[in-house]
Amino acid sequence: MDQDTRWLTRYNEVIKFIEANKRNPSKHRIEEHDMLNWVKANRKLLNAGSLKAERVEPFQQLLGLIEKYKRLNQYI
Repeated sequence: MDQDTRWLTRYNEVIKFIEANKRNPSKHRIEEHDMLNWVKANRKLLNAGSLKAERVEPFQQLLGLIEKYKRLNQYI
């Protein structure tokens, strides 16, 4: 599996999680740490300007979805 395929797999995993649970991945749940760390790492790359050009738009859409559920109580 190449890097682009892995990135897309993680991207889809996070999108499906947010849509299914109506909340963002929690830092308090061990099973969600991988998704949270992936989002944080890609956000750092985006802010540094080193995220690949073809990944910028989909990731910004993901950030928009994350912003929608930003302050939602995660213990519902």
